[in-house]
Amino acid sequence: PAYARAEFPEWQMIMDYQHIKVERDGFVATVQFNRPARANALNPRHIEEIEHAALSFREDYDTRVVVFKGAGKHFCSGADLGEREPRYTSQIKARRRKRIGERCIQAIRDMDQITIAAWHGAAMGGGAAIATALDFRIGTRTCFMSYPEIKIGVNLMWQSLPLCVHLAGPAVAKRLVISGERAYGPQLQEWGLLDELVEDEQALASRVADWAALYASQAPGAAQMIKRSVNAISSALDRSIMHMDFDQNLLNEASADAREAVSAYRDQRTPAFTGE
Repeated sequence: PAYARAEFPEWQMIMDYQHIKVERDGFVATVQFNRPARANALNPRHIEEIEHAALSFREDYDTRVVVFKGAGKHFCSGADLGEREPRYTSQIKARRRKRIGERCIQAIRDMDQITIAAWHGAAMGGGAAIATALDFRIGTRTCFMSYPEIKIGVNLMWQSLPLCVHLAGPAVAKRLVISGERAYGPQLQEWGLLDELVEDEQALASRVADWAALYASQAPGAAQMIKRSVNAISSALDRSIMHMDFDQNLLNEASADAREAVSAYRDQRTPAFTGE
């Protein structure tokens, strides 16, 4: 019936998660990426599950803090290159599908709850986008970030470039995203991409619990209003500037340089770019 659809919109319906785990303990919830055999790499189903979980907190009035973490050795290693994307029969379908990650990041950014990344191992590409979309990041000395999209001749998507700029500034953002280099824990803290650096995973779990307890102890209404206001101030122009990054990605994917980048990656050789 109509009232049931209004009361339980599609994003709120129970989803049988395959690649994440969601647990709640008092005022604190945990979203765990759960594809450890694939370094928590993101396939379309995984991204949809993260988006769904983020949206499900809209009607959760008890949870005050949500911790995001990865099972196994890594936080999230980005796109699962082992799963080929289908060839889309129309540009409309391709553009819609390209926006799946953007929707996921926006759902995370729009969460009222305070969000914390428990960061160990890799946060690459889409994984780095998720980490920078959260309110706080606590990482181990060996954790690392990279944006490897440039290595296959494409731009960074998911409207996540501004997130890196806001945290690290324009020069560091250019360095990371244009070079594709890896940056590790101490450097990430120096650049403002980590809020706290810890020695190892045991210390990480302890400090994340401390941060979660601190923010869960604050008046939730005021804390959530402050969070949303800060996000609005810092990202006022993000959507207007980055709304076509998926179109840029489609354009870059069709270029000769992108084909050369993928071929060189597979052949383990240095690519020869022409600008075509």
